[in-house]
Amino acid sequence: MTTTSPRSPADAQRNATRPPPWRDVRVLRVVAQVVVLAVVGAILAWLLNNVRSGLAGLGIDTGFSYLDQSAGFQVPGSDFRAGQSRMDAIWVGLGNTLRVSVAGIVLATVLGVALGVARLSGNFLLRTGARLYVEAIRNIPLLIIIIFAYLVVVLQLPPAVEAIEIPGVLVLSNRGNSITWPTLPDGAGPALVVALVGLVAAAATAWWRTRRFDATGIPHHRVGLGLVAFMVAAGAAFVALGHPIGITVPEADGRLVAGGMRMGPEYFALLVSLVLYTASHIAEIVRGSIQSVPRGQDEAAKAVALSSGQRLRFVVLPQAFRIAVPPLANQYLNLTKNSSLAVAISYFELTKITGDLIANGSPALQSFALLIVIYLGVSLSIAMLTNLVNRRLTLVER
Repeated sequence: MTTTSPRSPADAQRNATRPPPWRDVRVLRVVAQVVVLAVVGAILAWLLNNVRSGLAGLGIDTGFSYLDQSAGFQVPGSDFRAGQSRMDAIWVGLGNTLRVSVAGIVLATVLGVALGVARLSGNFLLRTGARLYVEAIRNIPLLIIIIFAYLVVVLQLPPAVEAIEIPGVLVLSNRGNSITWPTLPDGAGPALVVALVGLVAAAATAWWRTRRFDATGIPHHRVGLGLVAFMVAAGAAFVALGHPIGITVPEADGRLVAGGMRMGPEYFALLVSLVLYTASHIAEIVRGSIQSVPRGQDEAAKAVALSSGQRLRFVVLPQAFRIAVPPLANQYLNLTKNSSLAVAISYFELTKITGDLIANGSPALQSFALLIVIYLGVSLSIAMLTNLVNRRLTLVER
């Protein structure tokens, strides 16, 4: 046997004063959104059906079975061969796009932060030099910088037989550049163990020094001591595991370069151009973020006798980065999408390979649709990561 509780007077009064659905603002908002979605969906369905009908009338396949056909061309700088499928070629292009984008984001961030801090330096030459760099580079179209870097700088390097060599560091020539690079002879597993041991030691040291600082007030020096703990622990694990990380050093040998990590001339020109151009924008973001930190924070740091470097590292930059993360995310997205300009110097990234596939008979509509979806997925992934960082750094107000 079930019983129902009587309505409270407040519920009865609320129901009595609620307007009918055709006058309820909440109901009308939901209905309006449903109508808009239905109209947009109908338009997209009409456009898609129109395109499919047109392609069918021209005898053009509207499916994606073409991805299983052979590409018909090779990709320089990779193991990809002409007999492999077109889908494999797209994967190679995506890998090349991510390769230049990830390296570009890291290098542009480092250079941009340094330039942004230099823009506010008390040293006249440093401040003026950083300003001239920013104003010059960010006002030049990126495409021109890429073409200039490729034709005027990279291709004008000495030929391979006369390569510029800094022993143990790098080899430069117009056929590619090689730099010293770590190797993993036993795979990534042992190397990850070495890194994990070092990180655990560093984290434990930082935790211990922080607790000691809270209890006694003695300076913690957790960064320096944590770095020492990382090196000692990682070094011990490195020896115990039988040297799982090696180093390959480039050495010029006639027309060839043995060892090192090789970067083709197109990749090198594109990477340098993206880094220089994006760093000029990041520098302005960092400068504006530092200036937006309340002046009282810096004055309070001076009052407790912190040096200029300590004020910058412990007080100003942590607060500035909270402000800088959202605009930095936009620059990271721009750098990734700007990598498509590499078609001008024939670097085989995603857009270049898609264009070559279309030239070899792939349907343009499906190829460009796939290209858009891939770029959208990469951009949304970057946005998701930066949003997570932004959420982690955002202050929670009570």
